[in-house]
Amino acid sequence: MPSATPQPVDAPLTQAAMFLVLTIDPEPKHLDAVRSFCADLPGLLRSVGFRDLDGHLSCITGFGSAAWDRLFGSPRPKELHPFKEIQGVHHAVSTPGDVLLHIRATRMDLCFELATQITARLGAAITIVDEVHGFKYFDARDLLGFVDGTENPTGAAAVSATVIGDEDSAFAGGSYVIVQKYLHDMAGWNALPAEMQERIIGRTKQTNIELDDEVKPSWAHNALTVIEENGEELDIVRCNMPFGDLGKGEFGTYFIGYAKSPRRIEQMLENMFIGRPVGNYDRLLDFSRTVTGSLFFVPSTGFLDDVPQNPEPPSPPSPIETSSPNDTVTDRSLGIGSLKGAPSHE
Repeated sequence: MPSATPQPVDAPLTQAAMFLVLTIDPEPKHLDAVRSFCADLPGLLRSVGFRDLDGHLSCITGFGSAAWDRLFGSPRPKELHPFKEIQGVHHAVSTPGDVLLHIRATRMDLCFELATQITARLGAAITIVDEVHGFKYFDARDLLGFVDGTENPTGAAAVSATVIGDEDSAFAGGSYVIVQKYLHDMAGWNALPAEMQERIIGRTKQTNIELDDEVKPSWAHNALTVIEENGEELDIVRCNMPFGDLGKGEFGTYFIGYAKSPRRIEQMLENMFIGRPVGNYDRLLDFSRTVTGSLFFVPSTGFLDDVPQNPEPPSPPSPIETSSPNDTVTDRSLGIGSLKGAPSHE
């Protein structure tokens, strides 16, 4: 049985990150190239990382639902499915993605070099459909000016929140990850008084202190992203990073959330976009819109080391429905403290 050692989904935040979403050419030779790459990645990582051992270079690799079937067949992770778009007051889009590469280091040049080596190795097998270069912004703030990631679990709590165990023993050591790229209306946001910005986020801007429940609106970002199940608050690990492109006038937050079940993150997004109750949506979305959205499964390191070369054909997947404000709403509390789906998540 492959080792259940997880990929480093709980690694500390770094100064720099690159997020690459790839699609895979369907030709058999290109699928073979991706399978072969899985076992070669640790060698590439060691070769680049050895040039600066203090750079803490890492790379997490995840696979989308359709890509999993083409690459690995059966069995498949129990909760892997395409990202479900959400139609509410605002729209969470679903966009194509076969492979996610989440590269982190203390220096952007290390991230860039590893990304260069990986894409050269894969060649014509892949197409880059989204590329974001993230950076640490002052004292871990997003471009909206608020500290981002305050409520992230650490240590054993982070492992418990993100790593699959007996609930899907065939894929123990794995995780799910959802990524979304949010673009901010900086002019509109900056026109707001600081007090209104704080009400929208649910924290003070300068000191990063959570607002008292008596004054925090029910539609505040951190009010809607706290979800509980059976009285227990559930966590995810968020590795959000700010990014920007002055020439394009794009300023945003790349949301990336890891969890042992995608339902945790999906419930938070439904609260944000549809509302809790329906219509009581996250007002941060009035200033921050999604332009991508994808779900991936992050297998254990043992799985990547021993990828099956002749996979069994998968069973037909179950249809995925789109969430909308007209759906019947039940209490599917899944609690998670603060989501950073849009800029400034707890």
